[in-house]
Amino acid sequence: MNVHGILAIYKFEMARALRTLWQSLVTPVITTSLYFVVFGGAIGSRISQVGGVGYGSFIVPGLIMLSLLTQSISNASIGIYFPKFTGTIFELLSAPINSMEMVLGYVGAAATKSVILGLIILATAAFFVPIPIHHPFAMIAFLLLTSIAFSLFGFIIGVWAKGFEQLNFVPALLITPLTFLGGAFYSIDMLPQPWRTVSLFNPVVYLVSGFRWSFFDKGDVDILVSLAATGGFLIVCLGVIAWIFRTGYRLKN
Repeated sequence: MNVHGILAIYKFEMARALRTLWQSLVTPVITTSLYFVVFGGAIGSRISQVGGVGYGSFIVPGLIMLSLLTQSISNASIGIYFPKFTGTIFELLSAPINSMEMVLGYVGAAATKSVILGLIILATAAFFVPIPIHHPFAMIAFLLLTSIAFSLFGFIIGVWAKGFEQLNFVPALLITPLTFLGGAFYSIDMLPQPWRTVSLFNPVVYLVSGFRWSFFDKGDVDILVSLAATGGFLIVCLGVIAWIFRTGYRLKN
């Protein structure tokens, strides 16, 4: 394994994030605070608890997951799209580094940035509400699995995209709505039929539910189902990336 090649890509991507460190740190803190002001103040005053958990605490896993999904996709897609845009992708493809090592560098950096962002949001939320974590190892596992899986998905989008508009298309018009409709700020048990059944077809429901279970020991679906859904999505993304490098889809032309 070309460890030097992986570290070179990883350090380059992390250095790109460090150049906007102030924005990367301040933005999630302000956004999280606004969510608590709006949702905690407006809705929390009318819904004191959800499933025995205070509403302010209840929305924390959803807030983290919302940022985690969008940032993982954004970081990874931009990371691989810029070499395509500037033409330096051909230097990468001809360098003594294989496809797995290239993916490790880009996806590893994107996932690292997403995990750090998630922890910043968690720390910010702790200033507003008490946040019990009943299963800390499960929380870390879901944080890592989700970041890696959606960074892989972002890598696929970065390869597929032909312009900056397409880079923003999936996060803005697909992932964010699915997250809001996936129980990020409410429990799907609160929905009447048939909408509760329809919600089960939303893959984000399983991510949010599993992550919330790690905090409060309660979720909308079984924890094993959530874990299987997250792992299954990761495997599918790996399969698509393997096909991309095998065929050279939008990399070599």
